[in-house]
Amino acid sequence: MPIQVETLSLLNAVQALALGLMLWAGTHGDNGPALAAIRLRALALGIEAAGYGLLALQAFIPPAALLMGGNALNLLAQGMVVVAIRMLLGKPLRLKSATAIAVIGWAGVAWFGIVDPDYRLRVLWGSLAITGNVLLNIEALQGGCRDSGTRARCVLLWVYLLAMALVVWRNGALWLSGNPPDQVATPSPINVFYVLLSGMQPLFASIGFLLLYNEILRRELHDLARIDPLTGVANRRAMGEASDRMLDEARAWRGSVGVLLVDADHFKNVNDRFGHDGGDKVLQSLVACIQSILRADDIVGRVGGEEFLVLSPGVDADGVLALGERIRSTVEREVLQIDGETLRLTVSIGTAVAGPGQWDMPLLRRQADAALYAAKRAGRNQVVAGAEVAA
Repeated sequence: MPIQVETLSLLNAVQALALGLMLWAGTHGDNGPALAAIRLRALALGIEAAGYGLLALQAFIPPAALLMGGNALNLLAQGMVVVAIRMLLGKPLRLKSATAIAVIGWAGVAWFGIVDPDYRLRVLWGSLAITGNVLLNIEALQGGCRDSGTRARCVLLWVYLLAMALVVWRNGALWLSGNPPDQVATPSPINVFYVLLSGMQPLFASIGFLLLYNEILRRELHDLARIDPLTGVANRRAMGEASDRMLDEARAWRGSVGVLLVDADHFKNVNDRFGHDGGDKVLQSLVACIQSILRADDIVGRVGGEEFLVLSPGVDADGVLALGERIRSTVEREVLQIDGETLRLTVSIGTAVAGPGQWDMPLLRRQADAALYAAKRAGRNQVVAGAEVAA
């Protein structure tokens, strides 16, 4: 029994609707951009289902309504997918571009469908609109197959590249055919094959979309586990990973890594005066001061209540002392406004340097820690080198 376009369209409609409902039902939690993207993708699947439903019921729908309504739903769904993917990836949404493609594509299809009927030109015009949306998706996903940290982007890239190949094949088959069909519902091998494969595309794209959503969530959880929630800098765990990485790189290139332990002086008095909320604001201001001094390759992290670790690759003993002095003097000059009151803060700093013959980070931390306490014993608001303490 020959396969009918209407039958395939009905199956495609049921599949797209089921996928959309599952995506919508599976979104729980806050209204962050990732979940908003999933819901937008689910709505796009519902609209795609409506478009396939119109094609399945084409025997009961006036041809002009089928032409105008079906293409409008299809182009609207494509534009929504463009926005959803970019929303998920945190890229510019390109809403104006997607809207312009939808409007121009729909107008061209209407012209070649009603005003100056020509099926092949109508398909070509609609294909250009599809290609525009696909290119917007590819632009958002570019680099996915080169980035070892994401495979979902690569999957989606291939889905959209294959979608473009399907569009090219359909147009080539129509223009090279001696007896092309006059509409998509006309029984023909070209139409059956196109409707079959285009109906599978939402399934593959949705799988890739969910894989991408999962990768982004895992990356966010990875980052959250390594960020201090108060100050926004790396936490103890992340600094341990960073120090291992820096030492490996320094050892490979026979370089060095400066280590600084920075501690806020008399911080208990700050908490007593301003409360813990005020103390939190002071720590945030302290981090901002430290970050204003650091280079792009330097890293600062919170490793204790008011204690911070700074790692600075490529500096020697004199360089790390100079960096510590710049941090100390910058903090000392900073006038903080906490709850309408003025506060001046000072810090004590201990330093150490990793280099040839000394690659043991725990030992370096102990040296910097000993130097930090030496600075506090000497009256605070000072920078002391671990080598001086060891001597």
